[in-house]
Amino acid sequence: QVQLVESGGGSVQSGGSLRLSCTASEYPYRRACMGWFRQAPGKEREAVATIVTGGGSPYYADSVEGRFTFSEDNAEHTVSLQMTGLLPEDTAMYYCAAHPLLRRCETPIQSLGVADLQFAYWGQGTQVTVSS
Repeated sequence: QVQLVESGGGSVQSGGSLRLSCTASEYPYRRACMGWFRQAPGKEREAVATIVTGGGSPYYADSVEGRFTFSEDNAEHTVSLQMTGLLPEDTAMYYCAAHPLLRRCETPIQSLGVADLQFAYWGQGTQVTVSS
């Protein structure tokens, strides 16, 4: 059974940095479409960044472009999200997700439809809080 385990998160002041990591265990395919999503209280869940493991290029939401970096780690199906220049509006629960259809992570986030953002596997989430 596929499990996504996230780590990192926490509380920082505006302008600070945090790093989130995620490992997908028991993933049945060599490559994975993996993404970070976030949901703030009272708001809809939104995609933050996506990548295809095994050498794919990351895609970012406009709101985080230039501040967040999504990358693969050495371990298989392990990814990290380095967040810099954090703003209070980045405060949210962050979720790692994975999906077997690589196309979803080979398309700019801005071009994805609602259905495309329904990934198959999800982590429990980790809280990020940015104070002003």
